[in-house]
Amino acid sequence: MSDKPSEDPSSTPEIPDDVWEQFARDTERDIRGSAPKEPSARARLVTERLRQQEARGELPEGWRTGPAHQGTKGRAGRSRRLWTVIGVAVAVAVAVVAMKPSLLPGDPFGSGSPESAAASPLPAETAAPTAPPAATDPETPTLDEPFAGSPALTWADGASGIVLPEATALGRIPEDRVATALQLTKKLLVGSNLDPKTVRGERPVAALAILDPKQPELFDDLNRSLRTPDKDDDPLSMFSRFDPAEVRLVSDVIKTRGRMTFKKGDQGGVAVRADYTFVYPVVRTDGSVEVTRTIVRRVLEVELLDPARYVATPDRLNVLHRDRDVGNTACGIHDGYMHPQFPSAAPTGDPATGPTADPYDRSRELGADGAGQCGTASRT
Repeated sequence: MSDKPSEDPSSTPEIPDDVWEQFARDTERDIRGSAPKEPSARARLVTERLRQQEARGELPEGWRTGPAHQGTKGRAGRSRRLWTVIGVAVAVAVAVVAMKPSLLPGDPFGSGSPESAAASPLPAETAAPTAPPAATDPETPTLDEPFAGSPALTWADGASGIVLPEATALGRIPEDRVATALQLTKKLLVGSNLDPKTVRGERPVAALAILDPKQPELFDDLNRSLRTPDKDDDPLSMFSRFDPAEVRLVSDVIKTRGRMTFKKGDQGGVAVRADYTFVYPVVRTDGSVEVTRTIVRRVLEVELLDPARYVATPDRLNVLHRDRDVGNTACGIHDGYMHPQFPSAAPTGDPATGPTADPYDRSRELGADGAGQCGTASRT
C-alpha cells in the first residue's frame, strides 16, 4: 500500500516518514486481525460467519483475494449452462407427471391411482355401491402381480373381506343367536368360495357341514350336482370350483368384497343375506405363465331356524335363495367347473349369448339383465 496519503500538502500538516511507516504497519495488521472498530450489526454477523466457515475449511483457498476475473466468468458460464440443463429436465418431468400423475409414488395429488389405492385399502363395504369401480390402468396381470389392473387390488384378502355386522337382538331373538347366524354364514361363504379344497375341485366338505341335513331337497340337489354335474344340476350354483387338470390359483390370495345384513326371518329365525364378490387369479397347468382372472359374485339368503319350533338341526343353516354371476368363464360347458378364458388362447365353449357386463359392478342387481344367459365380461 502507499506510504503517504495523496492529500494536498497545503491542507495537511507534514508527517514524518517513520510515523507513516508505523501507521501503515499497524493498519495492515489491524485489517487482518479484526473488523473495523465501529462495524454495523449486519457487518459483524457476516464477518463472524465467514470467520467460522474459514476455520472449518468450508471456504476455498484464497477466498479473501477473490478469483481472477476470467475464472469467475468461466465458472459463471458453466453454472448458467448447468442450471439451464437442470431447468429443462425439471420442466420435462413436470410435464410428464401432469399427464400421468400415477408415476409419482403414493398419491400426492389425490388422483386415486392404482398405486395410491394399493397403499390405502378400501374400507369394508357397509351399503350397496351406487356405481361400478372406476376404470384402472390396463395393466397385464403377472405371477408376481396377479391383481395388476384390477379394482380388486384394493380389496381385502380372503376371509378378511367378509366383515360381519354388529349383532343385535331381534325382538325375542337374543343377540348371541344373531351372532351365531352371522358366524355360520361366514363359514358357509368361506367353505364354498375360499376353501382351497373346494376351489381346486374337491368335495366341499367344510361348506356342506354348515347346511342343515334336514333340508333334504337341498342336500339331494347338491350331492347329485357334485356326482353328475349337468346344466340342470350345477354345483357352481353354490360352490366356486376349477378343474385342477386345467388351471390352478396363482397364489393363496383370493380377493373378496361385499356385505352382510340380517333381519327376523319369515319362519321366526334369523335371516341373513350375503352379497359378495370373489376374484380368482389363475394360470394354466401346462407350464404357461400367462395369468387371467375369473370373478364370481354370489347373493345368498339363509335362515337359522329355532329347533324348538321347527324340524331343524341346531346351529345349521337353511338355504332360502342363491344366485350368482360369473365373469370370464367359457359358456355352454356344464362339467361342474369354471373355465377361465386366456387372452392368448382361442375361446372355448359356446359363443356368449348374454350382454356384456362389468363383473366388478356391485351396484347392479343380479339377474336384472340377461338372466340365465352367459355373457361377456367387460374387464377381468
